[in-house]
Amino acid sequence: MPVEPPPTPWQFPDLNNREVGGGPHDDLVAIGADLEPGTLLEAYRSGLFPMPGERIGALTWWSPVDRGVLPLDGLKVSRSLARSARRMELRVDTRFDEVVAACGDPSRDGGWIDEHIATAYSTLHRLGWAHSVETWVDGELVGGLYGVAVGGLFAGESMFHRRTDASKVALIGLVELLTDGCAGRRLLDVQWQTPHLASLGVVTLPRPRYLDRLAEALTLPLPEPWR
Repeated sequence: MPVEPPPTPWQFPDLNNREVGGGPHDDLVAIGADLEPGTLLEAYRSGLFPMPGERIGALTWWSPVDRGVLPLDGLKVSRSLARSARRMELRVDTRFDEVVAACGDPSRDGGWIDEHIATAYSTLHRLGWAHSVETWVDGELVGGLYGVAVGGLFAGESMFHRRTDASKVALIGLVELLTDGCAGRRLLDVQWQTPHLASLGVVTLPRPRYLDRLAEALTLPLPEPWR
């Protein structure tokens, strides 16, 4: 079972307040705080996630007005992706730090994972809250994703691939892991919907609906492998 860290001394804004973040149309809702385990868990439980604020020199905390989520029964698997999945091996939590490092490769466009983020999520992993789903071929790590599991919430953070479809196969593995007797109430959060994620079945929820779903998901047990 995950180890509950000391609580955060920071107070996050109430996302049910329509004026949070300066207005109801703002995805950015807070600035500052830290990346301690208790702070990160309180953020996820409150509907927020962090990103480095390079332009302002401080952490920024986000809650998209239109939140990207993947319904567990809505993943779109093409025939070519299904073929790729049959050629790859899935593993869970065997190379967490390597997955985060690959996701944070500075040569990737739009990279945002710095050493502070990597260290913070590595600590969460050691406490049993952050997890990786990995794709392997012939003993080589070729793709994967990582995120945070709290009750029935899995908050996806980033994914990478070194072979075609490897990150998508990891997503298939994650969906399979989350699909149990509580699947209809679990919440797979991917932050924002992009055209790429939409092609895989990601939809958006307005913030109030996301918060309702989150509150329900947090009452659920973790998937069996992470209890």
